[in-house]
Amino acid sequence: MKKKSNISIKAKLLGIIIPVVIAIILILVFTAYHVSSGIIESYSKNLLESSVNSQASKIEAWLEENLASMQMAKTMIEKLHPDEAQLQTILDASCGYSENYPDGLFLADANGSFLKGTDSKKQEPNPKESMWYQEGMTRVNMAVGSAHQNPDGTNVVSASGLLNDGLDTVRVIAADMTLDRISVIVNSFIEMHDAEAFLVDKDSSVILASRDSDLISKTLGADGQSAFYKDVEKKVSGKSYDFCTLDGNMTVFKEVNGTNWLLVSYVPTRVVLADLVGLRNLMIIFSIISILVLCVLIERVTHVVIRPVKEMTRVITSMASGDFTVSMKVKGNDEIAVMGRSVEHFIASMKEMIRQMGHVSDRLEKQAGSSKNVSGEMNSAANIQSQSMTELNATVDQLSVSVNEIAQNATQLAGVVADTKEDSDKVEDKMRTTVEVSEKGKADMESVGNALHNIEISIHNLEEAVDKVGTASGEIVDIIKLIGDIAEETNLLSLNASIEAARAGEAGRGFAVVASQIGVLAKNSADSVAHITSLINEINGLVDDAVKQGRSSASDIESSADLIHTAVDTFDQIFQNIQETSHLIEGVVEKINQVDQVATNVAAISEEQAASSDEILATSESMLQQAKSISKNSEQVEEEAGNLAESADQLADQVKQFQI
Repeated sequence: MKKKSNISIKAKLLGIIIPVVIAIILILVFTAYHVSSGIIESYSKNLLESSVNSQASKIEAWLEENLASMQMAKTMIEKLHPDEAQLQTILDASCGYSENYPDGLFLADANGSFLKGTDSKKQEPNPKESMWYQEGMTRVNMAVGSAHQNPDGTNVVSASGLLNDGLDTVRVIAADMTLDRISVIVNSFIEMHDAEAFLVDKDSSVILASRDSDLISKTLGADGQSAFYKDVEKKVSGKSYDFCTLDGNMTVFKEVNGTNWLLVSYVPTRVVLADLVGLRNLMIIFSIISILVLCVLIERVTHVVIRPVKEMTRVITSMASGDFTVSMKVKGNDEIAVMGRSVEHFIASMKEMIRQMGHVSDRLEKQAGSSKNVSGEMNSAANIQSQSMTELNATVDQLSVSVNEIAQNATQLAGVVADTKEDSDKVEDKMRTTVEVSEKGKADMESVGNALHNIEISIHNLEEAVDKVGTASGEIVDIIKLIGDIAEETNLLSLNASIEAARAGEAGRGFAVVASQIGVLAKNSADSVAHITSLINEINGLVDDAVKQGRSSASDIESSADLIHTAVDTFDQIFQNIQETSHLIEGVVEKINQVDQVATNVAAISEEQAASSDEILATSESMLQQAKSISKNSEQVEEEAGNLAESADQLADQVKQFQI
């Protein structure tokens, strides 16, 4: 498995703090730029609107001034009702009266007649088809019409109106005003630096005045014009005159009252924001320098702060590998110093705890060995008991055979005595044989009694050994309980360390890992304690079973001993009877009838002895099965004692992993 590379806390802090600082500075710079640009744009908009309103007011004032003089002349003609000569004099007087309409006033009637001042250069071959005539036919008072070029090619705008001079013929009076003055107003009276303006007829989209003379009298959006003019043409066509930015130009619109003119003023956004862009670049350079200084400062600060954490990490890593010989040099009174002192106190506590665990492990190993030896002794005693019971079973079997033989011989003896006296010699021999067999049976029964006595002593020894195992198991349980308490205390220390590490935040993550490992070790120790406790409980159960079996065997053996003693008494009685029979056989000739009766009694007694022998055999077989069961349980106790010894060795190996 590939080892995961570690990232230092210093690198993590620098990786988090520096990007955050950079992001904050950049956000501040661009927020300031955005807010400042919004303020400047708003100021520029207000300035443009103020400028265009001022220009529109000047144009309106100029138009009103000219229209007022024209309307005065028109009113004078309508009130005087002059004749042709007087009318011509008035028209001659209007020529050169104002530089705004140098050709003065002129008239045209429905018949196509055209009148003008003598000095006027106005040429009108077909006045009825002219724009000023057609517009004048629609209004009574003098008003400005659409801009156009006169036959001389001059850009002019005509003011015209119906002339009510009392004649039957309808006549229109008009005057051509040059757009030069309007161009001056449009091009010169701009309050904002680098801003430009132009005047357009919103009905025809014809440019009336502009700084670029080539654009005058051209239609907005015509070929060869920039995208800005095409965008303006779309706004004019849509009659949308709100402030907007067109092709990078801040643009305002203003309608000129009393006309169908639209004044458009604009300034490039880059010009407005030029100083702000410079300020933004300066702020960016200052931000970069500040970021570099902050990076160096943060690096130094984190180095000073993290250095004790690195030392603590080294100590904790050594502890995680089982080395508790390390120590910490703690300085200061901050949280890291408090954590360092806590780690130092934890190292001391762990040293003492591991030392105690080592002592407990040694005692546990000794007691496990002692328990294994006791189990071996129990197994040996059980095997001896099993062998003794096997021999007893064989002896009882032989006794049963002997008793059966006695019964058969006694029966035959009774028959022989009844049949003939000649067989008395044979009966005497048989009686001798019977005496010998009885003596042997008596000796065998005494051997059975001695074997049962030895078995009883062995069972008492087994009970004492089992009691020792139970006592040792209790001591082992107490030791395991102590180890469990140590594991619980270690787990509590791990939990407290985890809580302190959580309080420490990022700085305590490494210590939290160590606390988690210590908690895992404590859990493993607790699991081992639980497993050992389970084994001890099983051993205690087996020991209790062995005690019960021993007590049961002792009871059975006592019963068997009583039966054996009864059999011994019976054999004594048989032996006495046989002796008496032997004495009677000496006088067999004289007392054959008495011998026949004695033989009958011997046969009955032999049958009873045969029945007793069968009962002794059954009891002996039962004791043999119990002895085998005790032997098997002793083997299990010895195996569990071996497992306990292995667990003690494992605990000792785990304790040896720690260096104190």
